[in-house]
Amino acid sequence: MYAVMKRVFLIICLCLLLPYPLISEDKNAVYVINIDGAINPIVAKYIEKSISRASESGAQCLIIQLDTPGGLDTSMRNIVKAMENSSVPVIVYVSPSGARAASAGVIVTLASHIAAMAPGTNIGAAHPVNIGGQQVDKDMRAKIENDAVAYIKGLALKHGRNADWAEKAVRKSVSITAEEALSLKVINYIAPDLTNLLQKIDGKEVKVKDQKIRLATKNAPLKNIDMSMKENFLNTLSDPNFAYILLMIGMWGIFFELSNPGAIFPGVIGGISLILAFVAFQTLPINYAGAFLILLGIIFFIAEIKVTSYGLLAVAGTICLGLGSIMLFESPEPFLRVSWKVILPAVIATGGFFTFALTMAIRAQMVQPTTGAQGLIGEIGVARSRLSPGGEGKIFLHGEFWNAISDDPVEEGEKVKVVAVDRLKVRVKKLENP
Repeated sequence: MYAVMKRVFLIICLCLLLPYPLISEDKNAVYVINIDGAINPIVAKYIEKSISRASESGAQCLIIQLDTPGGLDTSMRNIVKAMENSSVPVIVYVSPSGARAASAGVIVTLASHIAAMAPGTNIGAAHPVNIGGQQVDKDMRAKIENDAVAYIKGLALKHGRNADWAEKAVRKSVSITAEEALSLKVINYIAPDLTNLLQKIDGKEVKVKDQKIRLATKNAPLKNIDMSMKENFLNTLSDPNFAYILLMIGMWGIFFELSNPGAIFPGVIGGISLILAFVAFQTLPINYAGAFLILLGIIFFIAEIKVTSYGLLAVAGTICLGLGSIMLFESPEPFLRVSWKVILPAVIATGGFFTFALTMAIRAQMVQPTTGAQGLIGEIGVARSRLSPGGEGKIFLHGEFWNAISDDPVEEGEKVKVVAVDRLKVRVKKLENP
């Protein structure tokens, strides 16, 4: 019995460990991670975790394969702090061919213990930009630029790289190829692939936290550290286009739930989408004016359900939605803005839906009633008794006998047309050309 319980316990422990990557401690291993996209808080935490794991496992080094258009300043500084305090060498390798290390990626590359690039890649354009949507005056802009220059020059000097070029990358947004970067001593190596890079850095002596470490990477095994499912999901959410789509889905879901109370499904989907959109907004530079405009547009759409505005609220909501979508992520960097290919279909679809709904509503109001008392107006009946002017008689209409009043004399058997309905009486007039 004891042996069986012991086996069950071991199986449960193994199952609990399965969701996590099993990385054995191998002091000869080279750990590798891949960064392809903007630098955001999720990417920063992923790099910090990878550096910590490489240090704890006693790996020879950690290689960051980098291809980034840039990212957030706070995230970049967190990555640099983790690299500076790492107990293993951190190598930044800008690859594959066609990749780039721009903006924040420049500083991350210069902060590495060894910097390398693949042929056909480029590095540069590290000028700090305003990504929050707020206005920055000339003096504040100069302070931000000088701070960035001091930061990048300090890192370049510490790691023996070209500090003059680093300053130009910030002040003038210069960008250079891999070959130019090597000749200007911005990087240490050019390598066409990872295997070639490992051969070139083999025997290289690196200073890490005041200690010199000699690398032996020629035949070292490679171990990849991939993002967890949670990190991949949160990193996808940090895409402005994806966050905006979630916001639109949430808005439509809530709208349809309020339009059809008790439908449940639209409300559930809308609520979940809105919560995920708000989670994504925490990792993005939000312009609150754009967010408030979108919120105002949603309020207008909901009010259109309850208030008869003949489409004015829907038009105002569409305008607010369009302006808010444009302003939501106001940044000079394309990767921090919502694409026009996403904004236009969303706004056009929303405006088109409400235009269609408004047209159908107006058309329904203009249609002649066909049921109830108003539906009798214009119908043709037959007099079943003589109707004298101002007098009352009987007509046969829709298989029923009605009390009728006429201003003109009508003889029995003549056809009459209903012109008005007053409770249980109808006012008729003689049909001249039956």
